[in-house]
Amino acid sequence: MPTPEIQSYVDLRLVRVVLREHSDQQWIFLEESEPAEGSAPRGFPIVIGSGEAGEIHRLLTDIDTPRPLTHQLAAQAIGALGSRILGADIIDLRANTFYARLRLSRPTDEGSEVEEITLDARPSDAVALALRHGAQIRVTESLLEQVRTDNATDALPPTSEEETSDEDEPDSTGEADL
Repeated sequence: MPTPEIQSYVDLRLVRVVLREHSDQQWIFLEESEPAEGSAPRGFPIVIGSGEAGEIHRLLTDIDTPRPLTHQLAAQAIGALGSRILGADIIDLRANTFYARLRLSRPTDEGSEVEEITLDARPSDAVALALRHGAQIRVTESLLEQVRTDNATDALPPTSEEETSDEDEPDSTGEADL
């Protein structure tokens, strides 16, 4: 895995979530927050699981749950230990699988200084936790250049007839543009 200290990072924003009812594969689309002047933002999709997609959807639609779910519990545990979520870094792609790190701050033993620690994470979990705390989402510049789909005609695979919707009714597939 690339060393995070020597990488150049690009800030990202979540622009789209695609929820497909009869599929285990859901999608998030990320694009650079501040593209170069005169350039369209570079972006790419990540296939994620239903649980992570559900958490991201709950965050975007401000849906509360009666009891904490896994990502909510993890975020609460991080806070209870005196740490803070700084962000999610998407750092590598191997065998069609993305890799990420969750960046946290924690107080030192002296309590006054703060140190940054990183934890290996799935991108979907790291993004969900970063979104929950309004933290930064980044990708390495080299990886963004490798996976960008902003020049492609369609980043999604063909859909079945039941997943096709009219332009006037984007909610019928659970697709949400942000």
